[in-house]
Amino acid sequence: MKGVILAGGLGTRLAPCTNVINKCLLPIYNKPMIYYPIELLVNAGVRDVLLVCGGNSVGDFLPLLKNGEAFGLKHLHYTVQDQPRGIADALGLAEEFVGGDNMAVVLADNIFQKSVAKEVQSFQTGGAIFGVRVAHPEHYGVIEQDEHGNVTKITEKPKNPVSNLIATGLYLYDHTVWEMISQLTPSARGELEITDVNNFYLKEGRLKVHQLEGEWRDCGENHDGYLDACIKAKEWFYGSCA
Repeated sequence: MKGVILAGGLGTRLAPCTNVINKCLLPIYNKPMIYYPIELLVNAGVRDVLLVCGGNSVGDFLPLLKNGEAFGLKHLHYTVQDQPRGIADALGLAEEFVGGDNMAVVLADNIFQKSVAKEVQSFQTGGAIFGVRVAHPEHYGVIEQDEHGNVTKITEKPKNPVSNLIATGLYLYDHTVWEMISQLTPSARGELEITDVNNFYLKEGRLKVHQLEGEWRDCGENHDGYLDACIKAKEWFYGSCA
């Protein structure tokens, strides 16, 4: 199992804080945001990680993270997404690094309260996503289910979501993901959507949906979400705020 952390994008929703710095270098409570996905993967047993950088301050990741040894990584590799063309496009840059291995992919602006070691270590083939219920599902990939609870479709940022169950920014894939990415066409937003990749797996009957244990926060959706993530990180990992 290899790890891929996607830290591209311009982070415009957190402007002006992100005008001169990549949002993943902003602090979440007492450490940079980028630390959290690295620690999530390391705690799940992943020791070989690729960081896909983009946006502002690309060169600032290396002096901060170095070779990843301080986190317990065997190797920390770097590559650059020169334009924000979507999550699936950024993931495509990892093909040479991952090759035929399985991978755990995490968006660098997502933080998770609980470990996902059980799911990562038991993964064998196909794809897997982690679902959680949120107050504003219209900002995410919404998971649609039939009357029996079976997942039927995942819709990216629907105006009128039919469910409050969404896919977080954590994905497990086998090597067939590369073929799926090669078949993608840009969405109406002009991006290659990771939701389309997940729907490929779903149509083939090879997508597993895990109910996320614990809480989750998206640090990059807006300023209120960023503040909430900072507060939650303090509560989750260091005790309740006074």
